[in-house]
Amino acid sequence: MTRPPELLLPPQVVEALGPILPRVGEQVVAAVISEVPAYQGAWSDQMSKTIQSAVKVALGGFLAVASGEMSDAGQATPPAVKGAYELGRGEARSGRSTEALLAAYRIGARVAWRELSTAAVAAGLPSETLVELAALVFAWIDEVSDASVAGHGDELATAGRVRQQLMSRLGRMILRGDPPDALDAAAERASWERPSTLTAALVPAAQVGPVLAMASQATIVLSELSELDEVTLLLVPDVHGRARGALLRVLEGRDAVCGPAKPWRDARISYERAMRARDAGLGLDTDKALVALVLDADPEARADLRAAVLAPLADLRPSTAEKLTETLRSWLLHQGRREEIASELFVHPQTVRYRIGQLREVYGDKLEDPKWLLALTVALG
Repeated sequence: MTRPPELLLPPQVVEALGPILPRVGEQVVAAVISEVPAYQGAWSDQMSKTIQSAVKVALGGFLAVASGEMSDAGQATPPAVKGAYELGRGEARSGRSTEALLAAYRIGARVAWRELSTAAVAAGLPSETLVELAALVFAWIDEVSDASVAGHGDELATAGRVRQQLMSRLGRMILRGDPPDALDAAAERASWERPSTLTAALVPAAQVGPVLAMASQATIVLSELSELDEVTLLLVPDVHGRARGALLRVLEGRDAVCGPAKPWRDARISYERAMRARDAGLGLDTDKALVALVLDADPEARADLRAAVLAPLADLRPSTAEKLTETLRSWLLHQGRREEIASELFVHPQTVRYRIGQLREVYGDKLEDPKWLLALTVALG
């Protein structure tokens, strides 16, 4: 903001305005507290003094420009505009919005102009110069309010980055299985309200934005895990029970995988299960793939079990052994119901009866042993 060359306040006006600046500061603070709901009851005596001081510095900078002491507002930036910038940062830390901040500036400008114009006229400022003075006052208010808004935005951005870093660190600690007291301390540092559960969701990087738009702001985002390639891990709070359906609907069609809800300190279980389901190509919802996940938890052990339970068929011709294995599996799953077995295998019920007879000859009483039946079911499931 540059002072118009034709506007130069007379010395007697400058002398009249200077002493009233502290009073103007008090009146601005009083008006803001009275008229802006966000500030009602929010300012301590110390804060009031701080704001009054800021108003005094800002108006002092304005007066220096208007009196000709400084030809350009840029020269007043160090004490005034920097103070307004810091004020904006403080308001962001206090949780007040830019809307509240700008409302305070509008009210402050009105009060300041009323007092300044009254004193200026009383000191002999020609009425025709008041219009130019008004333009200069409100241009200066724009200057300092812009600085406060910039400070507010910068503080939020900085705080957001810091909090995201703290939440990312917390997420990595959860995945490592760190002790509960360490996790609680990390949650405190991140100002993270601890949920009942966390649910791991593996989401392609390009799809993260739409998912986060629908998820809780307390979701932990981990995008640089070494074991994930172009996939982001989201740890979503409290989407257990009925709430899980809403998360699944958001993830549907995004090539995502959703683990189970687990107590938040044990969320690594959800993550590890989602990873296994992803690697096995089991689809979105791990809760619907529990049997496959259990059966494939130790593929080598399952292969050994299969070889052991099918050992009695090893002496038969390969084609016969294959048909009997197929029939044995269907017999287990259909609990011996021949019609259903025949329908699944596309054979006649008499063929099923014949094959079951062969199996009884091979296995004998083992087909009546619950433990052996369990081993067969796991091996052939």
